[in-house]
Amino acid sequence: MKKVLVILAPGFEEIETVTVVDILRRAGARVTLAGTEDGTLQGSRGIDLVPDSRLNDVDPDEFDMVVLPGGQPGTSNLQKDERVKTILLKMHRAHKKIAAICAAPVVLQSVGLLKSITLTSHPSVKDQLDGVLYSDNRVVVDGNFITSRSPGTAMEFAMKLVEILFDTARMETVNKGVMARL
Repeated sequence: MKKVLVILAPGFEEIETVTVVDILRRAGARVTLAGTEDGTLQGSRGIDLVPDSRLNDVDPDEFDMVVLPGGQPGTSNLQKDERVKTILLKMHRAHKKIAAICAAPVVLQSVGLLKSITLTSHPSVKDQLDGVLYSDNRVVVDGNFITSRSPGTAMEFAMKLVEILFDTARMETVNKGVMARL
């Protein structure tokens, strides 16, 4: 069973969060949506989500992948949370998959994980990503890092995560049900 940790902070981008969680669960991954705060969290567009768990209660050793949704102020809230930094560093040292969409690659930058990595992000944060090889592609994979650009690329991003965690056949099976353009 593949296990994925999606970290949710107040101000998260709703489309990026829900699309990733939904598609990964359709693929058969066990996805834990872990909140940086207790209780219901509100997204950047006023939609409330109830996390499955508190971030304090998860063990990063149990997960194959961590996903950071973007959005503001969600990305800023992830960036200033020391627990998020600890989890990212631990998963990086264990050579596990780290995925970030929209503005969330700046969180990876602030932890020091993006040295000579090819990645993408929302164009609004491109200038904050020093020392990287920047791509305008909608989804970019470089080693254990998977990045994507925006809510409009969330489905492609989620499908790529399925393909990486499982295989192309699983991604195609999931897509038969949702009929996304890939």
